[in-house]
Amino acid sequence: MNLLDLFKRKTARTAEIYKYFEYVNGYSPVFSTKNAGLYEMELTRAAIHVFANAVSKLKMEFFSSSTDFREDLRGALEFRPNADTDSAKFLYRLATAYLMQNNAFIVPVVDFDEWGERVVGYRQVLPSSLQIIRDNGRLYVQMTDNDGRVSVLEYAKIGHLTQFQYENDYFGADNRALEHTLKLIETHNSSIETAVKNSATVRFLAKVANKFDDKVIKRARDAFAESNLTADNKSGLIVYDNTFADFVPINSTPYTVDTAQLQLIHQNIYNYFGVSENMLQNKFSGDDYNAFYQGKIEPFAMRLGLVLTNMTFSAAEVAAGNRIVITNNNLLTASDKTKLEFSTSLVDRGIITPNEARAVWGLKPLEGGDSRIVRRDYIPAELLGVELTETPT
Repeated sequence: MNLLDLFKRKTARTAEIYKYFEYVNGYSPVFSTKNAGLYEMELTRAAIHVFANAVSKLKMEFFSSSTDFREDLRGALEFRPNADTDSAKFLYRLATAYLMQNNAFIVPVVDFDEWGERVVGYRQVLPSSLQIIRDNGRLYVQMTDNDGRVSVLEYAKIGHLTQFQYENDYFGADNRALEHTLKLIETHNSSIETAVKNSATVRFLAKVANKFDDKVIKRARDAFAESNLTADNKSGLIVYDNTFADFVPINSTPYTVDTAQLQLIHQNIYNYFGVSENMLQNKFSGDDYNAFYQGKIEPFAMRLGLVLTNMTFSAAEVAAGNRIVITNNNLLTASDKTKLEFSTSLVDRGIITPNEARAVWGLKPLEGGDSRIVRRDYIPAELLGVELTETPT
């Protein structure tokens, strides 16, 4: 089914769009997927997975100051953005595309009621190519999927996440900067494989006694190997005829990887994707995770919240207080000491509820635990006759 059939009603105007398209600034900004095997290398895939896995634990929430609360949108964001996937899978795949292509695209699932068109869900798409084109002052995207089907959507109504955006007004740059490191990894792995094969197969160096043609030498070599280098040779004695004048055994030594060189290559991957080795191997501490969250996850969450808000609501609805926020309870990874300090200092001051504190510990909520509590020995300063003034500077 064409994406246009899913997300936008066909109109007579749509059929004429292709006649009136004008390229932006005289050219058509084009996005295409050229990954050069990025996802096929184990280290890069592992680095992408660490980021996508952390993003999949984020929570998409709908906030509104209106009394007409969108329960359908809340459910779509928190549990099932579309009929084919849940929120965790949606976020994981979105984050993977974001790192793989430095561009990630979201199209809305829409419904129609007496008030017109409204967004009721989201679908992450992977077009094989995408063009941005202008028609009568409006931007449109022309997407081509892997089956060659073309869809046209208004650019303002899709979600578009980018990183490494510099030269292009709309798209993030490709991963060409990583090509040299990927080639080093491939060359490094190939050299190890070749060295291991050679050390396992070359056992002896033999010098032939006379001039023989290649066929005779090959038959002599194969006959020697069959007689002496198989499990049938129980004596351990090697015997050869006068075909060979000299026979020298080769001591095979295992190939040792240059640790410093390998670490440098790996560090290039960690730097590019913003992932540390501790995060990659699940050896991270609370401080490691907090640094990873603030440096990598939180910026993505902020961008995603803005993208979803802008593609879901009109400017007037945003001004009225409607928004989508991506949240995360990163205290789940904190130490028990940090959790205890957080719980005791905030619960008894009424800043968070007991159930919010229980969530930090991974515990289920209790009945009545959503009420805020305050210690009785906290009283306003003015009741004690204490005057609080700022010290002049």
